[in-house]
Order: sequence, then C-alpha cells, then structure tokens
Amino acid sequence: MSLPISEQTVIVTGAGRGFGAAIAAAFIREGAKVAVNYRASGKEAETLASKLGSRARAFQADVRDACQVKQLVDDVTAAFGAPTTIIHNALADFSFNGDARPKLDQITWEGMTSQLDTAVKGALNLIQAARPAMAAAGFGRLVTIGTNLFQNPVVPYHDYTAAKGALLSLTRTAAAELGPLGITVNMVSGGLLRTTDASSATPEAVFDLIAASTPLRRVTTPEEAADAVLFFASPWARAVTGQNLIVDGGLVFG
Repeated sequence: MSLPISEQTVIVTGAGRGFGAAIAAAFIREGAKVAVNYRASGKEAETLASKLGSRARAFQADVRDACQVKQLVDDVTAAFGAPTTIIHNALADFSFNGDARPKLDQITWEGMTSQLDTAVKGALNLIQAARPAMAAAGFGRLVTIGTNLFQNPVVPYHDYTAAKGALLSLTRTAAAELGPLGITVNMVSGGLLRTTDASSATPEAVFDLIAASTPLRRVTTPEEAADAVLFFASPWARAVTGQNLIVDGGLVFG
C-alpha cells in the first residue's frame, strides 16, 4: 500500500526552525497536512505554521517524554487525522563548532546522554506512539535524520555522532520489525547544511573547504536535503526500508 504525499498527515519534530522548517515547508508544497512540532521554539513554530497556511499547525511536545509524545499524536489526530508519516528531526541543543566541541578527554557521559535522549529515546517514543494507527491502516512512513559523520568524522563530534549512529541502528531494527505492518523506516543523512541555527557557528572557511571537496562544488542547502526526505515518504520509495541515504553533494560515498 502507498499514499501520495498529498494524502499524508506528517509530524516533523524540531520543525520550528532550521532543517525541520525546510522539511515542513517541503511537505506543505506537496499538499500534505503538517504538524510543526517544537520543544522550546514556540514563536518560530507558530510563525512558520502561520506562513505555511491552513494545512499546518504548531504542536508543542518534548520528544524525550513518552507522555508528551502520546499527547502529540492524539492532538494531531484530532486536528488532521491519524499521522501517516513521522520525520524525526529534533536535535538536542548543539552547535557545529569544531573549536568549541568537547574533546574526548573532556566529554562527560551526561553530555553523551543528552544527545542520545533526543535522538534515540525520542525516536522510540515516536515509534511507539504512532505504531497502533499506522498498523491499523497498513501504512506508515518513518524517516530519521542522521549524519555523514558516520562515514567521515572530519570533525569528531563524539556525542552527536554516537547518538546518530545509535539512531541508525534503531532505524534498521525498526524497519525489520515494522515492515510486515506496511511501515517503512529509513534515514536521511545530510552533511553540514548551509545554513541552519546549528551550523551558524561554523567558520566560513569550513563551508568553503567542504564545497571544494564535493563533486557538486557546493554545500547542500536545507531545502535540497528536505527533498530527499520527501522521497522516503513518497510512493516511489514504497519498496525501500532500512536504508540510509547520504545527501551531501557527494562528499561521502557510502
């Protein structure tokens, strides 16, 4: 079974700004109904939802809290119908600044778990909350957001990369279990995007170096990466699950 994107109800976590906002806008462009989820960026999320029109609404929930995630799914269901599609983009507070990153001899386990809680616990909460309705419908699309730092840890962000690596594992094990229910689970892994709040601290010289290192000779934009997310939600990806698609202009071949 497959549904065109125009008939889907989509939750995008961490959608108030940055990459999440670009994903939300891409789904609206294709006719979907979109829940713009946010944890703390309420003003930004409400502004975005208003800009996107009547098929978008802002919903507050901390993905780390299972009760809040269940309420999010219930609220979206009441507003738009049961979610068919979830994009787990939420990111714990993080800045891509290689000079300021905690080094391996400085990082704490608490720093690691702050990333794991949003990336992995958040994904688990979303899967568990959305699964009943998706299973009943025989259709579901789950897309997680990863990183090309798996393949090329050019800057060793230990906490961020470890959490995304664990999320990739959960993506694949979830795909194996949920496939018989008609639910696909895939990951889109961007590189450094030009520009989001998280990448705003990245020096311009780093952007230039990345651009020069890619076959396309430019840094990927949030809008370009968002289009790859649409693919996994679309009927064209109906036979694709458990995959990790790298979208970085060819910087990493994997």
